[in-house]
Amino acid sequence: MAATRELAGPLRERRRLAVRGIVQGVGFRPFVHRLATDLALDGEVRNDAAGVTIELEGSREALDRFEARLAAEAPRLARIDRVEGAAVPRHGGAPGFAIRASAGGRVSTAIGPDTAICDDCLAELLDPRNRRHRYALINCTNCGPRFTITRALPYDRSTTSMAAFVQCPACHAEYTTPTDRRFHAEPNACPECGPSLTLRAIDGAPVAGDPVAGALALLAQGRIVAAKGLGGYHLACDARSRAAVATLRERKAREAKPFAVMAANVASLDALVEIGAAERALLESAERPIVLLRKRPGADASLPGVAPGLAWLGAMLPYTPLHYLLFHEAAGRPAGTAWLARAHELALVMTSANPGGEPLVIGDDEAHRRLAGIADAVLAHDRAIVTRCDDSVARIGDGGAVQFVRRARGYTPRAVRLAGAGPSVVATGGWFKSTACVTRADEAFVTPHIGDLDNAPTCRALEQAIEHLVGILEVAPDAVAHDLHPDFFSTRLAHELAARWSVPAIGVQHHHAHIAAVAAEHRVEAPLLGLALDGVGLGTDGAAWGGELLRVERGAFERLGHLAPLGLPGGDRAAREPWRMAASVLARAGHHGEIARRFGDEPAAATVTQMLARGARVPATTSAGRWFDAAAGLLGVSRRMAFEGQAAMQLEGLADAHGPVAAEPGLYTWDDDGTLDLTPLAMRVAGIGDAGFGAALFHAVLVEALADWVGATARHTGLATVACGGGCFLNAIVARGLRAALSRRGIAMLEAAAVPPNDGGLALGQAAVARQLC
Repeated sequence: MAATRELAGPLRERRRLAVRGIVQGVGFRPFVHRLATDLALDGEVRNDAAGVTIELEGSREALDRFEARLAAEAPRLARIDRVEGAAVPRHGGAPGFAIRASAGGRVSTAIGPDTAICDDCLAELLDPRNRRHRYALINCTNCGPRFTITRALPYDRSTTSMAAFVQCPACHAEYTTPTDRRFHAEPNACPECGPSLTLRAIDGAPVAGDPVAGALALLAQGRIVAAKGLGGYHLACDARSRAAVATLRERKAREAKPFAVMAANVASLDALVEIGAAERALLESAERPIVLLRKRPGADASLPGVAPGLAWLGAMLPYTPLHYLLFHEAAGRPAGTAWLARAHELALVMTSANPGGEPLVIGDDEAHRRLAGIADAVLAHDRAIVTRCDDSVARIGDGGAVQFVRRARGYTPRAVRLAGAGPSVVATGGWFKSTACVTRADEAFVTPHIGDLDNAPTCRALEQAIEHLVGILEVAPDAVAHDLHPDFFSTRLAHELAARWSVPAIGVQHHHAHIAAVAAEHRVEAPLLGLALDGVGLGTDGAAWGGELLRVERGAFERLGHLAPLGLPGGDRAAREPWRMAASVLARAGHHGEIARRFGDEPAAATVTQMLARGARVPATTSAGRWFDAAAGLLGVSRRMAFEGQAAMQLEGLADAHGPVAAEPGLYTWDDDGTLDLTPLAMRVAGIGDAGFGAALFHAVLVEALADWVGATARHTGLATVACGGGCFLNAIVARGLRAALSRRGIAMLEAAAVPPNDGGLALGQAAVARQLC
């Protein structure tokens, strides 16, 4: 029951509270209104450029209770970073509490990420008596689009792509009623006044009938449908149809890279994958990422061609109303939500609609144009997507921690809190798995996953993402950070932006950035060791690094050691053909003649042998990824890769399926200069006929070798903390084993959590280093 309002008098006080964090577009002002009313406080609340400002008047006790409950009872999508309070003079305003229009000013607040449909909206969507029954754009302050529809802050309807839709009287009444769940829900709409759903053939011709029913019928026929999501389009097909999956692979030119699968609920996935409590919580979270789950026996037979040769399946649950309507249609349109407690047969491939590795399709006309020849039909609505944002991909690590493979929808643009305030820096990332980063005060904002910068449209997408983030945050950059590689588009872009803004361009070594990203999110500024394991990055000596042991201190690093270099016969081609890396190891061990015996059926075997013998066209690399490739080639697991990291993923899957084995001694050495040589391990693996055992042994010995290497260096330097970064730390066996092995040696291991350990987190590290050098 609401408290009784006190009479005006000397015991009353007035306070102004400035609330900072994610407090716009999440139902925060209605929550403040309800709380103030409950405590009989007078005053007002408004959005401003920095967050939310609240003025309150009442007894000191009521004001203190308000502040305590403000943090404890905030809406589930809100994030309060800090509350700055000050006493202000009382004035004779009208009694009661009001929600005011937004104030202007320089923006220093943040917008929340897009989130999955909430339980309340889902219940309304499936209730035949509700006016939004089966309305594919239903949302409220607790769910739906945020970041992807926002053009500017403060977050109001006028600054989103919903500005074009005038609310009907019923929706407007909800929008203006403080006690309503849709009070100031900026995307609020209904079938009478909001965006509408359409189904068209790829040539643009309308498909008659209900769009959802029509799309499901096409999927059942083995057709491919482009379906509009929150941050872009998906290409969808029947995941249980071998022919449909094969057609999608052929049309998208995606030979073997795994697809993600969407199912109606966890019960529908249970027969396909192993799901623990932490995995279930992540699948059902408001962020709704794709979650990597261990396959059960028979999964590949049930989902032929979806994730061939891998131990893991990427799975997700519906997160938009439209997704739920497809499963609802397949279930026969039952009333209510009880049907969602049962397992359902329908499983859909849901893969990013980005032909040829280009950026994700977000526009409706664009979908018909760019997806011609891939999709058969387009299931769309006319709420524009302002900013593309792909699905996030994550897995559960030891102890239930979430580890990102790709950070995007549901998490972007959630800020990474830094150790302290500093200059505003824009970082342009690397080449693969591109993202950018913008810092403001003590926060770092990382763009959604953009992709590999090997085509002009993706390069433009990187420029657009930076422009949007800089604009929406209203920062004036003090510097631009970039990779050392001069031929990366991201490097050239950094220099162009630095010239445009008249600020310095700061080059940051690739592996230094990997370690700096981990240190930044853990807010560690003291000296520490860094273990960077990945595919490749340009070193300060111009060589290809990738297995590095560093000493990192603020904006500087020292290279203490590295993996023994392997030759790359044929240069970059060797990074795509593991048999060449196997040949390189054989040559390093002095077994040149073994190359022809093992790989004599390869047309280039003789040439590669000669190249390795002469050292011609064989650049060296210290890459950890190439040692994984060599092991896969020696075990016969992989000769050629259809996508980056495929051989290492297959090797991990074999090791996982086999189970742990004891590390055999004497299979690695390191020199006084800090070079860790895995040649004995590789040659031991070469003599093993059982690929599963060989893969398990490779992982076990690698973990012990790395732990001994780091342990010896820790004793020598006196540093007992090591930050681990680089794409190889997405390997769960390596990460888990190394964590345990280092702990036994008294060494603390820091890992990436806020961003991926791969190149998707590189921009954060670049920005962190550049801030320290400004």
